[in-house]
This record gives sequence, C-alpha cells and structure tokens, in this order.
Amino acid sequence: MKKLLLFCFLAGYFTVNAQTELVFVYFTDKPNKAAFYANPLSELTQKSLNRRTSLGIPLNDQDAPIEQSYIQNLQNLGFTVTDYSKWLNGAAVNATPVQITTLQSQPYVLSVGRFAKNNPSVPKAAASNKWNTSSDTQKTLTVFDYGSGSAQIDQINIRPLHLAGYTGTGISIAVIDAGFPYVDTGTAFERLRTNNQIKGVYDFVTKTNNVYSTSISNHGSAVLGAIGGYIKDIFVGSAPDADFYLYRSENSVGEVPEEELYWIEAAEEADRKGVDIITASLGYNVFDDPRYSYTYADMNGNTSFITKAAGIAADKGIFVLAAAGNAGLQTWHYIMTPADNPKVFSIGSVDSAGNSSGFSSYGPNSLGVVKPDGSSRGTASATVTNSTLTSVNGTSIATPIAAGGVACFMQAFPSMNRELMRTKLRQTASLYPGHTDQMGYGILNFGNVYNQVLNTSEMVKKQKFAIFPNPVKSILNVASEIEIISLEVYDNLGKLIRNSYGQKSIQVEDFPKGTYYLKIQAKNQTFYEKFLKE
Repeated sequence: MKKLLLFCFLAGYFTVNAQTELVFVYFTDKPNKAAFYANPLSELTQKSLNRRTSLGIPLNDQDAPIEQSYIQNLQNLGFTVTDYSKWLNGAAVNATPVQITTLQSQPYVLSVGRFAKNNPSVPKAAASNKWNTSSDTQKTLTVFDYGSGSAQIDQINIRPLHLAGYTGTGISIAVIDAGFPYVDTGTAFERLRTNNQIKGVYDFVTKTNNVYSTSISNHGSAVLGAIGGYIKDIFVGSAPDADFYLYRSENSVGEVPEEELYWIEAAEEADRKGVDIITASLGYNVFDDPRYSYTYADMNGNTSFITKAAGIAADKGIFVLAAAGNAGLQTWHYIMTPADNPKVFSIGSVDSAGNSSGFSSYGPNSLGVVKPDGSSRGTASATVTNSTLTSVNGTSIATPIAAGGVACFMQAFPSMNRELMRTKLRQTASLYPGHTDQMGYGILNFGNVYNQVLNTSEMVKKQKFAIFPNPVKSILNVASEIEIISLEVYDNLGKLIRNSYGQKSIQVEDFPKGTYYLKIQAKNQTFYEKFLKE
C-alpha cells in the first residue's frame, strides 16, 4: 500500500509539473516610445495630461504603449495573449516549464515572472472575505434630504465639505469591481444618468461593454450607490456630483490570478481617461488553484502584480483606495493585496458607535507599515441598488463611502500633492498619532482636514469671523470683517431649514434642541460652522 501511495504521489508530482501555469512575460523595451513622447495625446487624454501637469508629474516610459510586435511574436510562438500591461511592460500567457525556457531565450524578453507562489499552506479564506453580502431588504424611508446616508456621512464628517459646495463636481472616480446591474435603469442612478456623470464603462473579464448584465454580481452597483446614488429624501451618496468610470475586473464565479491582470488593465484605462480616484473593494490572497495563493509575507506592498500596478497608479497622481478585507474573524485575518501597498489608502470598517467591525481585516503589512490607513462605516451601512435602499456590511462599502470624501476634498484642493493628501487624512483621523491593527489611524475626518488645510492654504485666504453664542437659544450672530451675502441653516440630516440675506444674524429660537450647520456665504468664499441649539 505504501508503495502504491508513493507511486500515486510521484505520478501526481509529474502531472502537476507538466501543467501550464500563468506567467508574465516582461519585455526588454518600448522601441516606439519616441513617437509617444512626440504626441502624448496618442495614448493619454488631455485630462490625464492635465492631472500630471497640475501635480508636477512628468511623463515616463510607463506611459508609452506596449510594443505590439512583441505581442505578435508571442502569438507566433503559439501563445494566446488576451491580457497585457504597458505599466509593467509585458503580457500574460499560460506556459509549460519547457515553454517558459523558450520564452526566456527570446531577444525581446527581459524575464518571465511567475504568478504561482506554491503556498499550499495558506489558509483557505471564507467566501465572504472579499466582501459581505448585501441585505437587499427595503428599509424604513425617511423624509429628510440625506436620509439613511446621514449617519455614515457624518461619522467621517463629510457634510461640512458639502455645505461649502464640494460634492465631487469635476472629480472623476473609477470604480473597479464585479458588475453594475441596473445602474443603466434603476431610479437610484437616474440622477447620474441624467447629468451625464457616467463617463465610460468596460468589462475587462469578457472584453465587452456589458457591465450592466443582470447575470453578473451587483456588488459594484452597491459600491457605486454609496458614492453617487441618490433617491430624493431617502438617500444621498458621499460624493453625489462626481463623475464615474465603471470597470469590471472581478469574476465572482471563482478566484483566478487573471483577475489581477484585469484590475491592472482597468487602472491603466482609468489613467488614460484622466481619472482622479480609483476605488476598489476587491482584495486577493487565496485562489482556487493554491499554487497562486499568497502568504502574509507576500503582503509587503511589492510582491503581487496588482499591488505593483496600484503603486504605479498612485505615482501617476491617482488617489487609490482599497478595502482592507473582511477576514478579521477568519484564520487568515490580515489585509489583502492591493491594500498592502504603502501608496494605496486602505480602508477598515467600523460600526455606528465607532468600534472596529469584527470582520475588518488586520494590518500592518508584512513590513510593518500601518494598515489600514483609516476607517469608515462598514457595519450596517446604507447604499442603493436598482431602486432600493439596502443595508450592507463589509470594508467593501466602507471604502467607497471614504472615496466620496476624498472626491469632495480633492475638489476643494485639486492641486494638492497626493502623498500630502494621504498624510493629512491620516493625521486628522481619530486615533492619530496612535493606531490599531484593525482601525489604522482611526475614523477619517474630512471636515477637520478641510478646515486645517483651508486655514493654512495659500490657495484660500482665511477671513476673520466668529459665530456667537454657541450654544444658542434664540439668535445666532456672525462677527465678521467681510460682507455677508447670505446665511443658511441646515439640520443634522442636511435639510435647508432657514436662510437670510444681507444679515449677520439669524433667528433659531423655534428650532428643536440639537446640532445644526450654518453656511456663511461671503463674496467668492463659503464658510461653515457647526452650532448647538439649546
């Protein structure tokens, strides 16, 4: 029996080693890059070039297109080539060991990189590790403007930016996810369609534009809903006026390493279009074929193909957000890639009370870099899909909520260096300079970072003003050196309840006790202040 088992093991060994594996063929150069430098618009849009100009980022060889003759050479060798990356300068093929040797001998091939990690000891992650399933039950609807989105927006203090007029206008966000059914028909996304805020779509899995197919996962729809969804008096997303590119890179049927390539291709396309932000509620550590699975040691920001590309995207001036993962209660409880990259702003999950969600994955990355970077609400968060308000759990919903805050902040300070932006968001989070392995530097606070930058920015000159008394019983006054055009009072759900023009005071005696927001409109400037009604 032992002999037979040994024979079976050896036979299995030779069978596995005769199998093909997914590899990445790195090319030596880009022979036609001079043509790109002479005409960058042949590859990048003007919006993409403008982003680089405003942030002082020069073009480099990564921006040049891949050499198509090299792709043709691979095909001439008998390989099927469907996915390649100009940033990494190479293409993916399935090859046997003998074919890998052949590839390495080609004059245009720099090296052959393996996706396979041969880590059979990596714990199998639960299916929910990527995201927790939405609860598609109709919730009680409120009549206020922000509706059920109010609590999660206030937890990370986005409302002051909205009141100051920063709702994401002019900022483009690429949502890289698993599918967007009903975004083309649902009433929750009607405002996006009417205002032409969906700028482009593509399915990198099937190489078609059919991201709205009802046969694929609606996870991306829920993610989009958290940022740009809108149902009047019921729900408002965290950046309702942003523009969106919807890219499918995830095939929810299984876990294959090709999904990393689909993500990379989506990120490169986002860069071509001039996207400002990428939000990705996807993460990888375990694949159906264990040869490709990662260990915690691989979560170092430089091992996986997807994390390398995410870092390049950040270098191009794109603010990249990634979900930390939902593995906190599993044997594998760490963050997943690409959230491990130091240049990627990874998001953990908290509940309504500000406590870490049990499922939220743990950092740091394997080199000790604090991860996640910050947190927002991912337990019982509100979003919309199709025409329905739903409750969702997971870092995959916490991430787009935070991405909306980034869009609003970026609209206010579009030329701010992105690394400085990431640093300031960390430094104004609730735990900074402390941190925890699940929450990172704590709950993000966009109002605080906005106010901090506003007070010190050379782009905006701070004017002297104060409101008093605060708390207030009857009349709220504004002491100011500048002319006040109007005052507007908003309740805690974002509903405008009173305004006045040309005055430096406003009557609030009849308001119920609670927290309110005063929007002060001066010439060419807008300020906000929170006040309490006694």
